[in-house]
Amino acid sequence: MAGIKGKNTRNEILVRKALFAKGFRYRINVGSLPGKPDIVFPKHRAVIMIHGCFWHGHECKLFRLPKTRTGYWHKKIAGNKERDIRNRDALANAGWRVATVWECSLRGKSRDKVEDVILQLENWLSGEQQWLQISQQGLVYI
Repeated sequence: MAGIKGKNTRNEILVRKALFAKGFRYRINVGSLPGKPDIVFPKHRAVIMIHGCFWHGHECKLFRLPKTRTGYWHKKIAGNKERDIRNRDALANAGWRVATVWECSLRGKSRDKVEDVILQLENWLSGEQQWLQISQQGLVYI
């Protein structure tokens, strides 16, 4: 697992470059914020977390629990999900808006068009909604 990238993944870079081209300026992996968000927009008081469907236990076609050491993987992924919720809530309590972009919206056969994902993020950044979740199953504003 030491070889698994935790930052600057292909999906993160894809989203960052597209938002930068649209004129959005950001910071990456800010350690002073809970969970070290992938992309931070101080001007908009918003963060974007880009989650891998396997590592964060997303209920989609890209997630499948391994057949070996299932107890270990179940505990590991459940812990990741709990930490994600704690970090999201801590960010919200500190006055940050939080968007989560799931890997399945950017990868796989039934992925969304990248342009559509970026447009949804642009609209969210310019709006007032507290939460946004983008996945293969659709867009969720909370």
